Amino acid sequence: MRHRLKGRKLNRTSAHRKAMFKNLAASLIKYEQITTTLPKAKDLRPIVEKMITIAKKGSLHARRQLISKLPRDADIKKLFEELPKRYENRAGGYIRILKKGVRFGDAAPLAVIELIERNENEKNQDIPKKSQIKEEVKSGNKLENKPIN
Repeated sequence: MRHRLKGRKLNRTSAHRKAMFKNLAASLIKYEQITTTLPKAKDLRPIVEKMITIAKKGSLHARRQLISKLPRDADIKKLFEELPKRYENRAGGYIRILKKGVRFGDAAPLAVIELIERNENEKNQDIPKKSQIKEEVKSGNKLENKPIN
């Protein structure tokens, strides 16, 4: 019986699940909108909402709590400077989940999870434009691990 047990196992070990949610939370904070499967999105929502609530406190203890819950390359600065200002008049409900359909390969239900009142410019911030790629190809520079739009 699973009485009083929250969360899904998602067919992963506990360490894998913990690392996956750390990385998903960091991506959601950085890009403000990500696409993932619906069960992962539903399990990610309370994790990130609690992080934003802790960040709104702004204390050193809160900063250390969030550093322990996020990977090293996470955008802690954004979490403590931008998001608390954006949500200062909101008591919760910082995240929206929208159903997107099913994935082509395995028919897994997909969802878009995004921050409410998000900044539209954050979505593709480190993906180069096609014009930049063409210039690099013409100049002979190698494209290393850069996704193409």
